[in-house]
Amino acid sequence: MLRLDSEPARLIQLSAARSALVSCAAAAVVVMLIFAQSVDSLYASVKPVTPRKVLSLDGVWKVEQGTMDSVPSEFTHTVVVPGLIDLSQPAFDEVGLVSSLREAFWYRRTFELEGDVPEFPILKVSKAKYGTKILLNGNVIGEHLPCFTPGFFDVSGYMRAGGEENELLIRVGAHRESLPEGMPTGWDFEKYRYIPGIYDSVELILSGAPFIRNVQTVPDIKSKSVKVVVEVESGKSASSFVLSGVVLESASGRLKSSARSQETRLTAGEVARVELVLPIENCRLWSPEDPFLYEVRLHTGGDAVQVRFGMRSFQFNPQSGRAILNGRPYFMRGSNVTVLRFFEDAERKDLPWNPEWVRSLHRKFKTMHWNSLRYCIGFPPEVWYDIADEEGLLIQDEFPIWLLGEAPENPVAEKIIPEYTAWMRERWNHPSVVIWDAQNESRTTETGKALQAVRSLDLSHRPWENGWAEPQSLEDCVESHPYLFISAWQDKEPFRLKEMPNVSGKPRLQPALQKLTVPIIVNEYGWLWLTREGEVTSLTGKVYESLLGPDSSIDQRRHLYARYLAALTEFWRSHREAAGVLHFCGLGYSRPGDKPRPEGGATSDHFLNLEDLDFEPYFEKYVRDAFSPVGLMLDFWEEELPLGARKEVKIHVINDLYRDWEGKVELRLKKGNETLDMWSQFCRVSALGRESLSFTVNLPGTPGRFELSAELEGASGELIRSVREFKSR
Repeated sequence: MLRLDSEPARLIQLSAARSALVSCAAAAVVVMLIFAQSVDSLYASVKPVTPRKVLSLDGVWKVEQGTMDSVPSEFTHTVVVPGLIDLSQPAFDEVGLVSSLREAFWYRRTFELEGDVPEFPILKVSKAKYGTKILLNGNVIGEHLPCFTPGFFDVSGYMRAGGEENELLIRVGAHRESLPEGMPTGWDFEKYRYIPGIYDSVELILSGAPFIRNVQTVPDIKSKSVKVVVEVESGKSASSFVLSGVVLESASGRLKSSARSQETRLTAGEVARVELVLPIENCRLWSPEDPFLYEVRLHTGGDAVQVRFGMRSFQFNPQSGRAILNGRPYFMRGSNVTVLRFFEDAERKDLPWNPEWVRSLHRKFKTMHWNSLRYCIGFPPEVWYDIADEEGLLIQDEFPIWLLGEAPENPVAEKIIPEYTAWMRERWNHPSVVIWDAQNESRTTETGKALQAVRSLDLSHRPWENGWAEPQSLEDCVESHPYLFISAWQDKEPFRLKEMPNVSGKPRLQPALQKLTVPIIVNEYGWLWLTREGEVTSLTGKVYESLLGPDSSIDQRRHLYARYLAALTEFWRSHREAAGVLHFCGLGYSRPGDKPRPEGGATSDHFLNLEDLDFEPYFEKYVRDAFSPVGLMLDFWEEELPLGARKEVKIHVINDLYRDWEGKVELRLKKGNETLDMWSQFCRVSALGRESLSFTVNLPGTPGRFELSAELEGASGELIRSVREFKSR
């Protein structure tokens, strides 16, 4: 049994009312509820089954600033774990900046353990930055420098049982500069505050021997079975065990199969790898359209765990350039989440640690017809991956390295390899995670060396993406960021939409990669960002001035942004040269753009209200249609045409579904709300196919502003539109 601090404490509640302070007794109730719910609502990758216990240490902690070497003499602030230091009460000054006020933050809490200490008491700090040091009852337990992967600490010999009080101290560096050279710190050209904190769960794993140290599930959809690879440690004494396992449907608990290993003998301290193969008759495959989950329960006699997984395969076909999900081509449509930037957002509050909000966020993304996300330049808390598993989204999981050839850090392979290894071991049972992404927009050779050193560890053979560096296999993918509108920011001739006919449908790659035949993911494009208030950012002021003039309104900018982003999305999707099209970005930060980056806002998302997850209406109206599984592109880019012109207009219709689509495609010429003319053709598009239609359009003989709109009825019966506006004179 876990007991909380007996001395008075204040709690920032874990709900939307976190800022309210309550008594220690109320804090105890809240945290015990968290522990009770952790089995169900906060599903971990590896979950305990009796006789293992996992005690949550999430909740209110005391915290104080100080030096790296000395424990503060008193603790005058409180903060909730998981979270960040900027949520502390009362608040600290200059958080996230290099400051003479402190070198480090020290977290403190006490707890009591009823009964005896088991043979394997392991403290897990899931994610903390910048650099973690653990003290238990005055004893230094160890340090963990990585900021994005869990630290595991053996606390045997230091923990008091039988109801005695234990004092736990965790020190984290106050800034990214607390870490030694060569360590990835999450450098980002658009961040200026690097807010420290324990930003994922802390738990105490209590287990007997033989101890299950790690589990990797390896689904085989062809044989309808799952191989389970289990690392088992004997403990202080020699032992023998039989590993038993059962597979169940996660939601119903219905038993699917069971298996037992042969007896395994271990010497003291030995770690063995034991495998079980469990058949799953009539197995149901996991996909974004049907995120069906199984779980395997494993027992050694002294330890037991439960691991959730999906029957899913994923790879790329280098010949076709397509993603292959469960043996069939699959078009990835989606967006990006830059959670480490979101940590810096003034409106962030406790939202990243609120499972209900995170689930609503992912569901909101799916209303945009998105089936994929890139967790970009950094990892969110683990509960995000559990929710992605449940809601059905493919995750390109990107390690936070972004160099651009000029970053003030230089990660080296020997320090990246242990982090890549820990990252994979933590994440490889999630069916949602389909791509290991080594870095973003960096030309270093170090990430290639590191990924080659670890890629064989993943027995499901997920593909990798290596930023702007050379891919390490032709079955990996590469990223393309065709920012066509960047030219105005670079003080070059501004790009205009009328130039789209001159743009290649094959996404542009870095020069060193252009000769490669390798699958491409367009996971950034646009360069049209606006703040949530509709103002230009530090990167887009010149863009909007060139497109709309110096005195544009908020409504004009938002309308143009949505229409142009929709048109670009249609363009990259309809040419079928990219395995995936992921817009940038679904969630980020929003800051005024009146200063250069990083102090001024550079990129942003499209929310008007974060807590309620309300999108900007023009974005939702136009861009949602552009991502429709059955979609279309009006191949019309002119901004101005002569009076009465006769124009041949093409419409490209695409079908991402595994069934044929047929229906009527209409082209409308409108002025305001009035339809001036309308043309219609029947179209049939085979599964995963593309068809083109041609229309002859007689344009108006009177001057004015007009709209061409191509329309069809989507797979769910909704109206899908591709819209272009032009002037005639």
